[in-house]
Amino acid sequence: MTTPVQPERQGWRRWRARIAPTGPWDALIRLALAFPPGLAVAALSGIGHRWIDILAQFTAPALVATALLTGLLALTRFRMAALQGAVACVALLVAVAPQWFPRGPEPEAGAPIVRLYSANLWARNGEVDAMAASVREADADIVVLIELGDVAAGRLDEVLAGYPHRVATPRIDRSSGAARSIIASRYPLTVIADRPDGLHAVGASVRTPVGPVHVLGVHLTRPWPFQEQWGQIEQTMAIGAIRADLTGPMVVAGDFNSVSSARIGRQMQRETGLRPASGFPGTWPSGLPAVAGVSIDQVYASPDLAFVRRRLGQPTGSDHRPVVSEFTRAAR
Repeated sequence: MTTPVQPERQGWRRWRARIAPTGPWDALIRLALAFPPGLAVAALSGIGHRWIDILAQFTAPALVATALLTGLLALTRFRMAALQGAVACVALLVAVAPQWFPRGPEPEAGAPIVRLYSANLWARNGEVDAMAASVREADADIVVLIELGDVAAGRLDEVLAGYPHRVATPRIDRSSGAARSIIASRYPLTVIADRPDGLHAVGASVRTPVGPVHVLGVHLTRPWPFQEQWGQIEQTMAIGAIRADLTGPMVVAGDFNSVSSARIGRQMQRETGLRPASGFPGTWPSGLPAVAGVSIDQVYASPDLAFVRRRLGQPTGSDHRPVVSEFTRAAR
């Protein structure tokens, strides 16, 4: 004689089967969704170890991918997995918030606004017309160009039409292509820094409508495991040394090869006192939608300056998107 199954037990099993199907796909999905919260914890931990730091770079694309997967699961029978994905999205949003919504001073009401365009052009990029169009569309007061290759250097007056005041680093031969960095301005400028050992940088003091502003264009080395782990740390210390020698407003822009909330971004803020502009949307790689990109191209400013807005510029043919940021005097 078969023991009858209680109706309420049958109901529970049917309800559970509807929201949490079992099988290899469910197990695989649940396993995949266990990774994003761990990445969020790594980013929020503040641990500077190289393994933790490399994970902390990818919270933004992980958030976008997890949100898309969670939405897909919500439309299917994998309801419990969708709930797990929603929790993971919340954790990742908390982790990415410091780079997307950084704190900073309020702008002074009525103060003039200065617009700055910064871009890593990629040394082997030959799309000079795209570069010129991107700079022209930004209509910036100051232009910072990193990894300007030989092709673009040969047509520099086209790229920087309307920017008569310029300072540049010497041409540097590299296996990835010869390059130099340039600061160009509509306003007069003077050189403030040569390139310190280990740091590819160009610096100028620009006479802007908000007063003299020190502008530094930098390109930090790639992080571990692509290059030795101390490279970025030592280069950030070099930026700190330049900052210590200067007084007054300062802006640092370029390719940091790190998001502002990871190890190098925290070191920048701690050792220089500079604060980052928003890192949303992302700048690299340009082949991905910007919302899923990693914001390694950044702009930092001293506390006496306040960011007004930040957006991405038109494509230049590089694997990095340019950044257009606006700043003014900070409210006292």
